[in-house]
Amino acid sequence: MKKSLIGLFLSLGVCALSIYLLVTASPALEYPLGENDTVPLGSFITWAGLISLPMSLYCGVRRFREPQGFFYRSMAVALKIVIVLAFLWVPISYGLAGNMNFNFGQSETFQGGQTAMSLFWGLSLGIPLGTIVLFAVHLIIEVFQRLFHRRK
Repeated sequence: MKKSLIGLFLSLGVCALSIYLLVTASPALEYPLGENDTVPLGSFITWAGLISLPMSLYCGVRRFREPQGFFYRSMAVALKIVIVLAFLWVPISYGLAGNMNFNFGQSETFQGGQTAMSLFWGLSLGIPLGTIVLFAVHLIIEVFQRLFHRRK
């Protein structure tokens, strides 16, 4: 079995499990990690899901792994940026919130305040949305290429 196929199935499995646990609001999300119970398991489950979504696109679509042409090279770079942001999600989010629960308040300071919360949600939503947009663009290109080649 090819490494990319194994990576695809592993990524899709982690992504599906993460989505299931988040959608069902599983008690496992609140399971405390660490000595003083300040780090919830849900932070790491979400992180795994955010990493696995763009990784499944990378492993599943050869054109993102071996891009040819300017457009696919640009899309491959964009996907790699999304993957790097996904890997950095916890450290960036911790820096924004100041805690591993990623709780924000009405603080006057940047860390833990409303501006930091907006950046947190932008990052948290931008990773999956960026991946979905790249996948949608890829599908549109594939459809038009098949239609164009069929007419010749």
